[in-house]
Amino acid sequence: MASFKIEGGHTLKGTITPQGAKNEVLQILCAVLLTPERVVVHNVPDIIDVNKLIFILGELGVKVEKLTKNSYAFQADNINLPYLESEDFKKDGSSLRGSIMIVGPLLARFGKGYIPRPGGDKIGRRRLDTHFEGFIKLGAKFRYNKEEHFYGVEAEELHGVDMLLDEASVTGTANILMAAVLAKGTTKIYNAACEPYIQQLSKMLNAMGAKISGVGSNLLTIEGVEKLGGCEHSVLPDMIEIGSWIGVAVMTRSELTIKNVSWDNLGQIPSVFRKLGITLERQGDDIYIPAQKSYEIQNYIDGSVLTVADAPWPGFTPDLLSIVLVIATQAKGTVLIHQKMFESRLFFVDKLIDMGAKVILCDPHRATVIGMNFESSLKATKMTSPDIRAGISLLIAALSAKGTSIIHNIEQIDRGYENIEQRLKSIGAKIERIEG
Repeated sequence: MASFKIEGGHTLKGTITPQGAKNEVLQILCAVLLTPERVVVHNVPDIIDVNKLIFILGELGVKVEKLTKNSYAFQADNINLPYLESEDFKKDGSSLRGSIMIVGPLLARFGKGYIPRPGGDKIGRRRLDTHFEGFIKLGAKFRYNKEEHFYGVEAEELHGVDMLLDEASVTGTANILMAAVLAKGTTKIYNAACEPYIQQLSKMLNAMGAKISGVGSNLLTIEGVEKLGGCEHSVLPDMIEIGSWIGVAVMTRSELTIKNVSWDNLGQIPSVFRKLGITLERQGDDIYIPAQKSYEIQNYIDGSVLTVADAPWPGFTPDLLSIVLVIATQAKGTVLIHQKMFESRLFFVDKLIDMGAKVILCDPHRATVIGMNFESSLKATKMTSPDIRAGISLLIAALSAKGTSIIHNIEQIDRGYENIEQRLKSIGAKIERIEG
């Protein structure tokens, strides 16, 4: 198991270009299964979760051609369906939560889709009911092998239907959307997720010949078509990574420019950081963050303590709450962090408390942070990364802390961040990878 050794307390400076969006590309790669024609995808990040999915697609018989460092061509014209019921697939699929999204395209095109219970972050219960209830409503039969934790759906034909999702799940919406595009008749998905990831997937599917309307809203209407063709698609920059680089700049009191951020797809992210007192400047499609000696959290108009909470899009993304929490430890003022969507994403705060942060974990969903305004720096320590977003947050805390910190289990960070230590080194960070 690899670790990072980080010498904190250094000021950084430079320019960073964000990678392609992990949460978008996992959907886009599954969508290549919907057509036998060639699909070209640009801005694919070189991260563990994406590479695992590309490996699974290859095992499924998809022809994979690497065109450049971050561009691939895929052709699913000779799919190996027996792989879905093999022991290898049970092992490969269970290590990646995003693999659940192959089920919708396979069901739509081949009449069956199987998946072992997926892995991924340990951030609380993440149900799969939304996915499978959607498939059942489209006409699929569902089966579950309890001993092997193996799910399956089968259908001779899918039929359009009106459905209300029990939660605005991004992966659930994507999966059902990919099944519905080849169903007979019209499907309406109410309470659909409307994140930029879903908007991008819808644009791609429409470019392939699908008929999806209501893109960007929480009501998607899909007129089923008989077949889809090839296309070329570019993945958006990763807004979670953009938020992470803002965190790096702020906690190290550094000047940083983040290039080509696709401002129009950032939603609430800039305004939430500004509520924490952080100066962000828009320069074309870049974010410029000047070096800030201190930043003060805004209170509400009546003087009460600010709450930062996550919500389905266009609300604030849950993936950045851990970054906000770390930034707040050195702000001037107090903030309540309310993690509504997952019940154990705040459990990494004990590590920040060990580093000297003033954080009160109120319950599994809420933490109060009393900022120290850089009057007392965080202390270096040894810690283990529990999931991708907590991992990057602890890395940001370590970059700010006096002394040398060690972070174990950094494979969790590698799952979501491409070549993170090299990119940090390029702006002056003192970080090295130690292979365990």
